Amino acid sequence: MSIQDVIKKSFLAQFNSDLSTASIVMVLAVTAVLGIYLFFVYRVVCRRAFYSRSFAISLVVVSMVTSIIIITIQSSVVISLGMVGALSIVRFRTAVKDPMDLAFLFWAISVGIICGAGLYEVAIIGSLTITVVMLFLHFLPDGKQALLLVVNADDAAVEEQIHHLLRENAKSFRVRSRNLTESGFDTVIEVKLPNETEFLKKTMEIRGVLHAALLTHEGEVH
Repeated sequence: MSIQDVIKKSFLAQFNSDLSTASIVMVLAVTAVLGIYLFFVYRVVCRRAFYSRSFAISLVVVSMVTSIIIITIQSSVVISLGMVGALSIVRFRTAVKDPMDLAFLFWAISVGIICGAGLYEVAIIGSLTITVVMLFLHFLPDGKQALLLVVNADDAAVEEQIHHLLRENAKSFRVRSRNLTESGFDTVIEVKLPNETEFLKKTMEIRGVLHAALLTHEGEVH
């Protein structure tokens, strides 16, 4: 037997063409259980006001589909090469806006790959460890959330008075935008305040201020 035959035999030995129905069902069952586990973890961790149920369901489906692909790749070298070629032309156009969605998506794909390879303990222990770390960071108290101060005035001259008031009362502030029109002046300022209600009252006392509001936003805490 030549070296080429030995290498060929060792390479083909890595593929298992004798997959039983029981082993396939076992892989899909474990993957489905872990996918459902991801579904509920996503519900707990998701902070957005509009919870995406369809995305949560897709986590389960992605896990199972990935495990099926891994099982198929393991069964035949021809199918594995064909699968690589087929998947290389797939393009996903949907933008993932929340970084947590991207993390869960990778988590679901990893679960599918690991379960498809038959490493159930790695998938279970890894998922539990990720959950503990994720929940710890999720419930860790944040710093004081910055607010957006929106002020409408009839003259741009009030801006200096607003900044003076901010220097006296705010922990920190940063101007986000200014808008000057013929009818008035608008500004948006990111600010951290110890007493929001009292500051709004003082802002409204400035002559020329028509409207003042404090809004929360989903930006990072600086």
